[in-house]
Parts: sequence; C-alpha cells; structure tokens
Amino acid sequence: MNSKTVAELLSQDVTLQDVTVKGWVRTFRANRFIALNDGSTINNIQCVVDFENFDEALLKRVTTGAAIHITGELVESQGKGQSVEIVVKTLEILGDSDPETYPIQPKKHSFEFLRENAHLRTRTNTFSAVMRLRSSLSFAIHKYFNENGFYYMHTPIVTASDAEGAGETFKVTNLDIKNPPLNEDGSVNYKEDFFGKETNLTVSGQLEAESYAMSLGKVYTFGPTFRAENSNTTRHLSEFWMIEPEVAFMDLAGNMDLAEDFMKSVLSYILDNNRDDLEFLDKRLLDEDKTKPQAERSDMSLIEKIKFVVDNNFKRVSYTEAIDILRNCKPNKKKKFKYIIEEWGADLQSEHERFLVEKHFKCPVILFDYPANIKAFYMRLNEDGKTVRAMDILFPGIGEMVGGSQREERLDVLKEKMKALDISEEELWWYLDLRKYGTAVHSGFGLGFERLVMFATGMGNIRDVIPYPRTPQNAEF
Repeated sequence: MNSKTVAELLSQDVTLQDVTVKGWVRTFRANRFIALNDGSTINNIQCVVDFENFDEALLKRVTTGAAIHITGELVESQGKGQSVEIVVKTLEILGDSDPETYPIQPKKHSFEFLRENAHLRTRTNTFSAVMRLRSSLSFAIHKYFNENGFYYMHTPIVTASDAEGAGETFKVTNLDIKNPPLNEDGSVNYKEDFFGKETNLTVSGQLEAESYAMSLGKVYTFGPTFRAENSNTTRHLSEFWMIEPEVAFMDLAGNMDLAEDFMKSVLSYILDNNRDDLEFLDKRLLDEDKTKPQAERSDMSLIEKIKFVVDNNFKRVSYTEAIDILRNCKPNKKKKFKYIIEEWGADLQSEHERFLVEKHFKCPVILFDYPANIKAFYMRLNEDGKTVRAMDILFPGIGEMVGGSQREERLDVLKEKMKALDISEEELWWYLDLRKYGTAVHSGFGLGFERLVMFATGMGNIRDVIPYPRTPQNAEF
C-alpha cells in the first residue's frame, strides 16, 4: 500500500478505506490520540489508538518528535477540528525521540530559542508555514518569468566586482593568511592568489545579468548574495537571496510596469495556493498585536496587507513630489518622525516610506527620479543633471520592497560617473564594452527575497524567514 501525505489524507472525500502514513508525533494524548504531521500541511491528522491492541512498551515510545509509520482505516472524525481521522491498525516506530532532551516540546517557544535550534524549528507550526510559503514564492517567481519569456541565468558567486561600490564584501582567497606574499610596498600580492587578483563573494548579479540581457533580451537571476555589513538589525543578513531581472529595450516606465505585474502575480499565487498557512500566520499576528500598545498595532491583518498590494494600482510619484508631501505633513511638522525631512536630497527612511503608503496615498507607491548622489553609478542620469531614472516600490508595513532603474547606456556619461566615484574602468572594462557595441536602453530591478518572505508571512525578523541565518558572529549549522 502506497503511503499518503497528511495533506492528501485530509483532502480525501472517501472514507472507510485502509491508508498508510508516515510522519512525526506532535502530541500523544491519553495514550489514545496521536497528532501526526509530515510537513505537507500545517494541519495534523488525528490517529486513534485502541490501547488494548498494542504493547504498552511500544506506546511508551510514541513521544513528541518520534518518527512513526501508521496503517489504519480512514474514517469520519468523531471529534471537533478535523473532518477525518485514522483508526490505527499497525504502528511502527521509525525513529525514537528522547522526551527528556527533545527541544521542540508542545508549548510556546521564543523565536530566539528556535533560532538556536534552527535544525528543528520547522517542527513547529509557525516555521513550517513560513518555509512552505518561502518555497511557494520561489516557485511563483520562476513560473512568472518562465511564462513571460525570460531566461534564467546563474551569475558568478565569486567575482572581482563590487556592483554597489560600498566595499562591504567578503574576500575570497587561498593565500596563507598568516604569511601572505607581499609587494615591495608591503601590500598583499594578489597576483599569487588563486584567481590572480582580488576576488570576493558577490553582492549582486546585476552587472553580469545586464551583459546577458544585451544579447538574450530578457533574463533574470535568482541566487545567493553576500554583504559584509556589520549590522545586527532585524532587517539585515550577511547571506541572502536576490531576484534581479534585466530587460533590453525597456525604459523606466516599462520597468515599473514589469515590477508591479511581477509583485502582484507572485503574491496572488500564495493567496491561491497557501491559504491554510496564511490563515495560521494571520491569526498568529492578530494574537501578537493584542499584546502591543494601541499605537503600535497594525491597521491591516496579514492577508489584508497582501490583498492591499494585489488589488490596488501602484501610485507613481516622483521623489521631488514625495519630498514636498513629507516636508509638509503633520508627523514631520510636529517632529514625530525620527528623521525630520528638511530639504530636497534627503535619503528616505522606512518611516517616511510607510507614511506615503499607509497614510497619504493608501496604496503601494513607486517613487522615481531620485537624486543622483544617493543612488548607484549605473543608473541613467536625467536631463536635469541631478536626478537619475531610479525607482523604488514601497509596501505597507515594510517600506522599500523593490529597487531598480533604467541603466546608463551612454558610454561617455557612464565613464564620467565612474571617474567621479573613483570606480576603476580597468576592472569594469567588459561592462563598458556593452556601451561600445550595440548599446541600447535597458532596465532592471532587484528584490531581496527574504524581505518578500517577511512581507508575505508577517515575520518581524529576517532571521526567521531563511533556513539558516548568517549574521555577524553567527554561522552556526
């Protein structure tokens, strides 16, 4: 008899049939009711044991966390909370669990405790729901691009470039750290390193993706990126995943269209396919909100936030207009903002972005045409000489979700910008070549995948939406 998943069994209309299922024990009540879960759904299936038909020594091994194999008859449930249950005929222990030391007991655990036990935390409802949603979002991303004519490319993880120009990179070397080869001036001689030059883990696949877009038309990357930023906030990871599409012959307006359609598509997918997990996380957030002061409570539930994005047109607003709105709004005039907006050129913070989305426009917002001096070198300079064709998409509860731009396709302008920022032409010779040979308008954007998962699950700490978080002083597991 083929084993069924718990999700399959709970969706069965036909009862009074023999079934077999394998999973992990969540609870065993009164030596009679086993709550079994196999990760296929947030819901457990109840397995009813007749104590007299089983050896007492065997039943003592049915403890929380144990892996078991059950066969029995699927029947209509006599109790509340489930439509069907299994009347157990045979029970096999596949793997014992020590009840004295098993850390994931059927009680409430702090998220910090669960991070310390990240290898077991998906045995809880919250983390199993988060990781199923993460998986569904990944699938929805690939599905969207595949259905819209994009080619998936794998950009290098080891690279000699720093796309953001921030210098916060992890170095890659096989030199003897204690006794590296030196140049005459005492600096490290990287010509003797494995790659013959300084290399680092990538911070972005964008530049390489641009080169492929300029021959394949529409490409996207979806891979790991690394930032050596010494930040221990709830929104920063040292290793995270990025989605970065690049499209030839597309201007900023087309880029905004693409990003809006993309975001609505992937979020619609989980509304349609992950309802049980979303409803569980929605209730978890509602319960958590009740413990907060009134002023800190959310105006929308988790599912309402997702529908807020899916159902509303994104409002497109220039940076200049946004600054005027913020400068004249009540929170700014009454100094309620932590960062007061005083003049054009300010780098917007999350509190400003959320005000625009949640209070002023009451819909997702796309800001565009940012000051050149707060954006990256590769963004196309506008005719005013002071702004660039950049865009950021702002969501409720989280602020910036997507950042992108029309790329600078003019060789002379790009060279001037690189010179002003002391970016080596020699290192990016190949990037400049794209502007020499068949240059054209092209655009793209970047989306931090973990930030999307945070939004879709309502989790407040980015370390809780990636299987094994990498942060300063933390590379456990």
